[in-house]
Parts: sequence; C-alpha cells; structure tokens
Amino acid sequence: MGRIQLENVTKSFGPAQVIPPLNLTIEDGEFAVFVGPSGCGKSTLLRLIAGLEDTTSGRVLIDGEDLTDVSPSKRGLAMVFQSYALYPHMTVRKNIAFPMRMAGVPEAEQNTRIDAAAKALNLTDYLDRKPGQLSGGQRQRVAIGRAIVRDPKAFLFDEPLSNLDAALRVGMRLEISEMHKRMRTTMIYVTHDQVEAMTMADKIVVLQAGVIEQVGSPLDLYHKPRNIFVAGFIGSPTMNIFQGEEAAKYDCHSVGIRPEHTDASTTNGLWKGTVGVAEHLGSDTFIHVHDTGLAETVTVRISGDMAVEHGDTIYLTPQEGRMHRFDAQGLRIE
Repeated sequence: MGRIQLENVTKSFGPAQVIPPLNLTIEDGEFAVFVGPSGCGKSTLLRLIAGLEDTTSGRVLIDGEDLTDVSPSKRGLAMVFQSYALYPHMTVRKNIAFPMRMAGVPEAEQNTRIDAAAKALNLTDYLDRKPGQLSGGQRQRVAIGRAIVRDPKAFLFDEPLSNLDAALRVGMRLEISEMHKRMRTTMIYVTHDQVEAMTMADKIVVLQAGVIEQVGSPLDLYHKPRNIFVAGFIGSPTMNIFQGEEAAKYDCHSVGIRPEHTDASTTNGLWKGTVGVAEHLGSDTFIHVHDTGLAETVTVRISGDMAVEHGDTIYLTPQEGRMHRFDAQGLRIE
C-alpha cells in the first residue's frame, strides 16, 4: 500500500510562505509527476512528503496514518536524488546492499533482493564493479536499485535524470516507466521537463509559486488546460496565446491554439505571415512565423516534408474546434 494524502499542508521559511495551504491525494500504485518552473515548490513538496523538511502546518498521511512528525527513515519511503550519492569505494552489490545492512536484513535475504533488483535494472553483470567504472545511466540505475531493495511503500524521485545527456534521459525514462508497470508501486516524480511529465505520468500535478494549478491525466491537461498558465506549460512547443481582435471574435479575453493544431499553406489561409526560423527535426518542422498581427511570433508544427525557408510567405488556419478560450482571469471557458 502507498496512498499519500496531504491535508492543508503549508511550508514557510521564516516570514516567506512557499507552500500555501495545499491538499492533494496520490492513490496507491499511481505514478504522479510534480511539474512546474524552477522555484515553484515541487521539490519542497516532495521533501515534505519524505520528511526531509518539516511542515509548518497541516498533515502528511501515508495509508491513512498521520506521519507528519515521523522521521524520514520510518515513513517507508525510498528517495532517489539528482546526484547518485554512491559510495565510490564500494562495489555495486555493496552499494545496493547498504540500506539493508543498516536495517539488519539477513545476508541471504539481502542477496535475494539484490539479485532481483539487478536483474530488473540490467545490472547483473556490473555487481562487482565500482561506481567509477560505470556510465552515468548505470550509476543512476544503481541508485534506483538501492531504493528498490528497501521494498518501500512509495518511491520519490527528485529530478533523477537531470544530470544525464539527452539519449540517456530517454532510455532511463523508459526504464523507470517499465519498472512502474511491473511493480505497481506508488511513485512521485519531480521534474521541470513537461515532456517527462507527459510521457511518464498517470497523474500530473502542475505547480506555480507553491499553488496547485491543475491535477489530471496528461491528456486531460493537454486537451483541457484549466488556465493560461497550464496551457502554456503543458505541450511542446508551447501553445500560442492571442489577445485583442482575435480573442474578441471568440467572445473572450484570450484565445490559444497549439502549434500542431494550426494548418499551414504557401497559397491561402486565414492568417498571413512570414517564416522566421524553421527548425527541421526530420518527421516534423517547427516554424516560427512573424508579421501575422496576432502575436510577435506564432509557432506552428508542420510535416517535415513541407519545404519552407526563412522569409517565405506562409498562410495559417486554425483547425476547427481546436481553439481554447480564456476569461479575464485567464481561466478556461468551456
């Protein structure tokens, strides 16, 4: 079991309140991702759950038990950080075994758990090596293996892939997702990368300045962002937001359209503009269009086969039913 509840939790550092009263439930077995810009409070919130930070007020419950004042080691949670925090003089086997040795787990059971974790993480052939002999991705797998053998109620990941290069990030992202599918243990994952959030999460929690802006599945947030902040944060490239005359046509203060929901033509369309930078990615091309009268730049996702160059005239048309409307407070209008 690993149901985690936050009830009216707040956190202040001196006079500064970084987490206003907050309520959130992570169900047993869910993969929840906390996402938001730097300084939004996502890592602080994770540390409150782990017990690494004291709550200023409110309660942290795990499986219905109030553990607000319980030490981190007794909460039944396992945390994986940005840094691997491995012991360089110990082998992989001894690094993974360390928390079990501290907990007094019998050696035979230690070996059984280590072998199972190593098999799941493709580390079997590296158990006798030391961290200095491993790649960055392998070291991160060792850190995850050290968490797995504790058999925790939930795993807490604090931007665990931020130190890896792009290719390793993709590989590790898949490995962690596969691990969750196999284990069905509750996982909470902190990242500023909304692509990681969209591809890994069952539930995304979008934070800004310590406030939960929206909670939902990746597709819920993509198709029905609660406000302009979520609309602009979820999706890559970000949603185009227009005001003024274009918004007035839709009887609202702001309208938004995603780059992939805008058709482009070299001959005709609703909006005329000039191609600026064109980012060719192979199957797709992102074009940044100027002089439309809508916004300084409108970003559009087109097929990689469409030939466009800097300075070309381009015509854009929003797809039917794809515009998002927002009121004066930036909240979604259905």
